[in-house]
This record gives sequence, structure tokens and C-alpha cells, in this order.
Amino acid sequence: MQDFLITTSNIDILIFYIIHVNLQNALFDVVMPIISNMSYFTFWILICIFIFIFDSKNRNIALLCVIALVAGYFITDILKYLVARPRPYEVMEGIRILDPINGYSWPSGHTVASFISVTILGKGYGYIFLVLVASLVAFSRVYNGVHYPSDVISGAIIGILIGLLFLTYENHIIGKINNFRKYSKYRK
Repeated sequence: MQDFLITTSNIDILIFYIIHVNLQNALFDVVMPIISNMSYFTFWILICIFIFIFDSKNRNIALLCVIALVAGYFITDILKYLVARPRPYEVMEGIRILDPINGYSWPSGHTVASFISVTILGKGYGYIFLVLVASLVAFSRVYNGVHYPSDVISGAIIGILIGLLFLTYENHIIGKINNFRKYSKYRK
């Protein structure tokens, strides 16, 4: 088992170096930090607020996505502190940090947020474009030197699982919100 873990860790580091070092170029050095900075939980929540205001057909999906994103934020923070994996630039030499960030590496919160959003918003808007955006976010986190490939892969899996969990209970969650709204109207 220990040999498997060492091999897996070596593959993780090898892929990190391929993306972070071998793919370096001036265009990516400008674009990847922008992609990363636009893709955190707050970005997706703003997208959901925009949908809620301007697309009445997908209001419930937007609301469900916001709730899932808030839950995902806390789940990600708890996992980060439980695992406490240092970021690549903290333990490896020669890493360029294009998007400085504090905290632990595993899982990638940007990737979790992106894949929660893909899973839920894709129900109303289709998955192809959203999956491409979320995958680009995951790639940017490795390219920027702040995450290992395993951080973003597991972040994607965690995000998808959280999204699916909330979609599974969508009717129940939206029903509770609607009941709260009705109750609030009668109290006034």
C-alpha cells in the first residue's frame, strides 16, 4: 500500500510539473490568474443572483445552487483543515505563484464551487459549456501553482457529489423555502 501511495504522489507531482512548468507561456500567465479569480464561490453566487433576477424559469435552480455553494464552502473549509495539505509552492522548489493564496491545498475550493455550479446550473442551461468552464478553472489552479492535480480532481468529484445531493433533495429544499415564504407572509 505504501508503494501505491508513493507512486500516486509521484504521478501527482509529475503532472503538476507538466502543467505548471512545461506549459508555461505568456498568454497563460495572464489568462489563468484571471480565470482563477473569477471562479470562486462568490462569482458563482453572483451568477445565481443574476439568474434569479432575470430568469424566472430557473429561479429555483439558482436558489438551490446558492444553498449548495454555501454548504460546499463550509465542507471544503472543514476538509482543508482536517487534511492540512500544504500548497505545492510551500514544499517544492522553483514554483511560480501566479495567484497567491493562503490556506491549505486539498481540496481545491475553486474547483468544488465550479463543479457544484456545473452540476446544478447544468440542469437548466446544459452541461457542455459549463463543464468546459469548470475544467478550465481546475486547470488554472494547477497552472497557477496553488494546487496539485489530485486537489482539483477530488475538488471536482466533491463538487459533483454535493451538487447531486442537493439535486436529489431539490423538491424538499425548495418546498421548505416556499413554506417559509408563505409563513413569513402570514406573520406580517
